[in-house]
Amino acid sequence: MNNKKEIIIGFIVGIIANTFGTLLYILLFSDLGIVETFNAAIDQGHIGSLLALGAILNLVAFFGFLRIKRDQRAKGVMLATLVTALVILLYKVMS
Repeated sequence: MNNKKEIIIGFIVGIIANTFGTLLYILLFSDLGIVETFNAAIDQGHIGSLLALGAILNLVAFFGFLRIKRDQRAKGVMLATLVTALVILLYKVMS
């Protein structure tokens, strides 16, 4: 299959895994609802930490793709993780 397409699939999987990881973290460890937790994280300046904890789920996707020999998809997951890190960095610099 086309390498570019495989990287895009991995990137999408990485973004979805990051989103699910963030939501899972909120549901497991927060007493507030999802929207209230996001608002509280923004108000307290912890949104970067919340997104970084959600990115932990990308490890599962990354190593899963490596295990089944889908290296290009693993690169896409890594790219999604780097994009998340850059978004967190920009947020921290801007605030």
